[in-house]
Amino acid sequence: MASSAYALITGASSGIGECFARALAARGRNLVLVARSADKLQELATELASSCSVRTEPIPLDLSEAGAAARLTAVLRERGLAIDLLVNNAGFGARGRFWELPLDRQAAMIRLNVQAVVELTHLLLPPMIEARRGAIITVSSTAGFQAVPYTSVYGATKAFVTNFSEGLAEELRPYGITVVTLCPGGTRTNFHVASNYGRPPLPGGMQDPEAVVQAALAALDRGGGTVVPGLRNKLALVSQRLIPRRLVSKATARIFFPE
Repeated sequence: MASSAYALITGASSGIGECFARALAARGRNLVLVARSADKLQELATELASSCSVRTEPIPLDLSEAGAAARLTAVLRERGLAIDLLVNNAGFGARGRFWELPLDRQAAMIRLNVQAVVELTHLLLPPMIEARRGAIITVSSTAGFQAVPYTSVYGATKAFVTNFSEGLAEELRPYGITVVTLCPGGTRTNFHVASNYGRPPLPGGMQDPEAVVQAALAALDRGGGTVVPGLRNKLALVSQRLIPRRLVSKATARIFFPE
């Protein structure tokens, strides 16, 4: 890809997405920033363009809407923006009893966490394959390694995302495209508040988003792979393999039981 290519970050206005934007801008990467909040995006884009001397393109868009990924790629074509790094970060969860949570909210979660990731990756991959160069970072979660009662749909979406990203990594290896599957545990962002999680005592504790992004970019520099940031998160996942899945689900249910 040309040196003028951009990194596209979804969910870029806060949390892990904003940290990706700041870290990549510090590396001199031009950025396409996508999120629902136009004001926050514009403020971040202006700041990074000034402080890091990079080009920034804010595109306010709700990727949970049907057809949003296609509309986004159409905007990219209209502006002549080539993407050589896709950061699939946008996502949200919902805590509560499955049958009591609004169905439309859970359907929107599936569209954002799963469908938008698949569609946007599918639409942006062909130029990378043709150039035999590019990278994808997809943000999953440690929630994808086991069932998560009382946030069952979110956990299921992240299980899909982890398997999709890891499978894609093998498919794309012959084409020189690097894939990072990022699986953070609890992270100090507004995710827990926005998803009505509160602050449950998560295994592995809470990490700073900067540390999560640093781990992802280190993996990108090494050539990709699956990343679980934090030693305690790694140990928690290893211990789960030694325990029957039913018992893991029971333990997780106690953590996420609705207040």
